[in-house]
Amino acid sequence: MYPQGRHPTPHQAPGQPFKFTIPESLDRIKEEFQFLQAQYHSLKLECEKLASEKTEMQRHYVMYYEMSYGLNIEMHKQTEIAKRLNTICAQVIPFLSQEVSVYYVLNIERHKQVSLLQSSFAPLYCVYVCAHAAPTAGDPGSGEGQAGHHGRTEFCHRGTCPSRENGLDKTRLLKKDPSCSPASTASSASSSSLKSKEMGMVSLVYSLAAGLRTPLAVSGPYPGPFGMLPHAAMNGELASAGAGYAGLHNMSPQMSSAAAAAVAAYGRSPMVGAGFDPHPHMRVPGMPPSLSGIPGGKPAYSFHVSADGQMQPVPFPPDALVGPGIPRHARQINTLNHGEVVCAVTISNPTRHVYTGGKGCVKVWDISHPGNKSPVSQLDCLNRDNYIRSCRLLPDGRTLIVGGEASTLSIWDLATPTPRIKAELTSSAPACYALAISPDSKVCFSCCSDGNIAVWDLHNQTLVRQFQGHTDGASCIDISNDGTKLWTGGLDNTVRSWDLREGRQLQQHDFTSQIFSLGYCPTGEWLAVGMESSNVEVLHVTKPDKYQLHLHESCVLSLQFASCGKWFVSTGKDNLLNAWRTPYGASIFQSKESSSVLSCDISVDDKYIVTGSGDKKATVYEVIY
Repeated sequence: MYPQGRHPTPHQAPGQPFKFTIPESLDRIKEEFQFLQAQYHSLKLECEKLASEKTEMQRHYVMYYEMSYGLNIEMHKQTEIAKRLNTICAQVIPFLSQEVSVYYVLNIERHKQVSLLQSSFAPLYCVYVCAHAAPTAGDPGSGEGQAGHHGRTEFCHRGTCPSRENGLDKTRLLKKDPSCSPASTASSASSSSLKSKEMGMVSLVYSLAAGLRTPLAVSGPYPGPFGMLPHAAMNGELASAGAGYAGLHNMSPQMSSAAAAAVAAYGRSPMVGAGFDPHPHMRVPGMPPSLSGIPGGKPAYSFHVSADGQMQPVPFPPDALVGPGIPRHARQINTLNHGEVVCAVTISNPTRHVYTGGKGCVKVWDISHPGNKSPVSQLDCLNRDNYIRSCRLLPDGRTLIVGGEASTLSIWDLATPTPRIKAELTSSAPACYALAISPDSKVCFSCCSDGNIAVWDLHNQTLVRQFQGHTDGASCIDISNDGTKLWTGGLDNTVRSWDLREGRQLQQHDFTSQIFSLGYCPTGEWLAVGMESSNVEVLHVTKPDKYQLHLHESCVLSLQFASCGKWFVSTGKDNLLNAWRTPYGASIFQSKESSSVLSCDISVDDKYIVTGSGDKKATVYEVIY
C-alpha cells in the first residue's frame, strides 16, 4: 500500500509480529492522504495545461484554414485573369508589326514563367511567415496576447501578397520598367509614329487587362496604372491586405446579375479578416464592410461551439450581409458634447430626443435639428460627483427612470413644459448598474451593486420583490418582449434567467469572465452576452448551441439588439462600435471612435444608433440600408 522507503520501519523485537499503534496508523493515513492530494493537484495542473494547449491548437487550425481558403480564392482569380489576358493578347498581337509582335510574344512567355514562379512561391512564403515568424517591433502583430498571434497573419498578407497581386509584379508595372517598354526598341524618328500607335495599342491591352482585374482585384493604396482611379480613393483608407478579398464584390456593370451573385456568395468567407473601416460613410455600395481590415488588428472570427465544447469556424450563408432589414453601414450625423463621460444613453420614440447620462445629470438633446449644439434641458439626478449608470424611457415617452451611483432611482415626468421629478425609489443597495422596463410599463427592474434584482411597482412606487442569486454585482439586464422572462448578467461570471410569473430562477449559465452587457433578441430565442474578456457569445436559450465572436480587443461594455432582431451592436473599451448579424455574428459594419464606447442604444425604427463615450460626448449615427 505504501511506496517503498516513504515510511520508517517501526522498532520491533526479532520474532515478534509487525504491529502499528493507533497514532502511527493515523499519521501514515494522513501522509498518504497528503501524498494523494499532491498528486491530484499535479494532475489537475497538467490537465489544465493540456486544455490550454488544445485551445491554442484550435486557434492555429482556424488560422491555417483561413490562409488556405484565401489562397484557393487567389489561385482561382489568377487562373481567370490569365485566361482573359491570353485571349486579349491573341486578338491584339496579329495587328502589330512582325518585329514588335515577336518582341511581345517573347516578353509574354517570359512574364508567364515569372508569374508561375511567383504564384508558386509567394503563397508558400506566406504560410511560412505566418507559421514561423515572430512579431518584431515593426510588425503589426507585435502587440500583446492574441493581437500578436493574429498580427502575424496580417504581416503575411500585407508584406507578401499585395506586392505580387494576381501573379503580376505591381511595382514593376507602376515604375514602367524601360526594359518592358516598346519605346526602347525605337531606332529612328521615321518609325516613332508607328511605334507610338503600337504603344497605344499595347497600352490598351494593359488597360483592358487592368479593367478585367478590377472586379477581382484587392483594393490597395497604389495609384492605378494608366490613370485609372484606385479603389482606395473611393473607399477611404481601406487596408489592402487586411481587407481579404473585398474586390470580389466590386462587380463591374458588364457582369451578369447571376455571375455577380455567384461571385459575391463565393467571396463572403467568415475566415476573411473582418475589421474596422475608417470611413464607413465612404464605403462603396455592394462591398461587404466586414471584409475590410483593421490596420494592425486581428481578424474577426466567428465560431460555433457545440455542446461538447468543440469550436468550428462558421460558414456564413450568402444572405449574411444582404437582404431586407440588414444595414450596409452607419453614417455619423451628429456629435453631442455632454461635457462628462457618457455612461448611459437612450433614444425617444418617435426619434427626436436623445438622453445622455453623465456625472450627476441627464442632458436632453433635440436631434431633429442637426444644427442644435446645446441640450434643450438638463435633469439633475444625483450628487454632482456620482455617475448616471442607466436611463430608460417608458414606451409612451413621457417618463424617464434614472439610476446610478446612488441608492435612489429618479422618476422624471417629461410631459410637463419643464421636466420634473415625480417620484424617487430607494433601495438598500448603494448603486444601480442597469435598468429594464416591462412592456406594459407597470414594473421596473434594477440591477443592484449587491447582486440583487429589485422589482418596483411603478404605479404604487414600491419595492415588491427582489430576485436573489448573483453573488456579486448585477451589471446588465434585459426582458423578453412578452414580459414573462428576465435575463441578468453579473460580476460573478454568471448569466441568469428568471420567470416573472412564478418569481423564480430558471437557468444559470457560467462563464470564465465577468459579464458586462447582454441583450435578448426580440424575435428569437437568442441571447447575446458581452464580457470582460472581450468575447461576445450568442446563446440559444433552450439548446446548448452557441456562437463565440472575436472582434473586440478589450471589454465589451454595452450591447443592444435592433427591433427587427436581425442584427445587434456591441461597443467596447477598444473604441469600437460593431454591428453583428444574428445569431452567427457576421460583421456588418464597424465604426472607430476616439475613446472607449461605454453605452449604446438603437431607435425603435432601427434607423439610428447613439453611443456614449469616454471622451465626454455622444455620437448619433444614421443606419444606411
